[in-house]
Amino acid sequence: MVTQSVDTAFLASLGWSDFFASQIAPDEIDLVPLRIAEVHRARLTAISAAGPVRLPLAHKINTADFAVGDWVLADPRSHLLIRRLDRRTVLQRRTEGRHVQQLAAANVDTLFIVTSCNADFSPARLERYLALANQAGTNPVILLTKADTTDDAGTFEQQARGLQRDLEVVALNGRSADAAGMLTPWCGAGQTVALVGSSGVGKSTLVNTLAGLSQDADAAQQTGDIREHDAKGRHTTTARSLHAIAGGGWVIDTPGMRTLHVSDASDGIDTLFSEITDLAPLCKFRDCTHDHEPGCAVRAAVNAGTLDADRLARWRKLLDENVSNTPVQTGPRGNKISQKKKY
Repeated sequence: MVTQSVDTAFLASLGWSDFFASQIAPDEIDLVPLRIAEVHRARLTAISAAGPVRLPLAHKINTADFAVGDWVLADPRSHLLIRRLDRRTVLQRRTEGRHVQQLAAANVDTLFIVTSCNADFSPARLERYLALANQAGTNPVILLTKADTTDDAGTFEQQARGLQRDLEVVALNGRSADAAGMLTPWCGAGQTVALVGSSGVGKSTLVNTLAGLSQDADAAQQTGDIREHDAKGRHTTTARSLHAIAGGGWVIDTPGMRTLHVSDASDGIDTLFSEITDLAPLCKFRDCTHDHEPGCAVRAAVNAGTLDADRLARWRKLLDENVSNTPVQTGPRGNKISQKKKY
């Protein structure tokens, strides 16, 4: 329940739902819900019914604890941030040398994983993004950009669909006016999508197309060229931001990720490699590594040609990396610390 002074229709169009409303305590009904639109080192900007508003921050507030897409409660007069509501979904990753997760976006319904129909296409990298999306609880959709530059877009689509069961794949030209229409099923009123992918694959172009910013030089996301020999691009988006989509939804752009370290994603990996997960209980040994043990159902599937050996190798590599990068809690009860697993 929210205070009657709040435009509930506007909140619904912004992505508000019973999940968030149920978190408001009786003594908080006079506070106003706002959605974080931009996160900077020293400031937060949110969207209210009256438009964008910069949130005054108490001295104890750390902006790194907030993600674009978060819902917060604020004082209706001063807009002082009171607290953040629990997230329904959260995209986060652990970067090299960091013990805490880096927040990318929150309360995202669909994650568009963007790659292109050229040398950027990499099944192993796409699997990393899929594990991230699965773990976050958001719906992954692979977008194959630059489909207009190749006669072999169908081959790229077929390879992408084989990466996860029931995976949606869309091949498009991000600059085309038809692109927004092709993505309508995921961009309806109150829906939030986010885009991830390497630099130079056309994420910012898609954001501009979805948000109708292409003709607005001041508001549009900058786009960059790619190198011809390896399809690598320059980073043109340096901060995350929330934009309205013409159909009533919202889109979050994210900076390109040069390196995506997999961690804290065991459930996401299980979903990604469900054909292996389904076979594992049929193995002779419960702790089968699917490498050399007799009676291994997974190896039997590889030998029978029903499971790709390269797919199994990528599963093993991703699983090992996840275990290696995921901290474990050690120490006495009540005084636990995180440290990396060692082998």
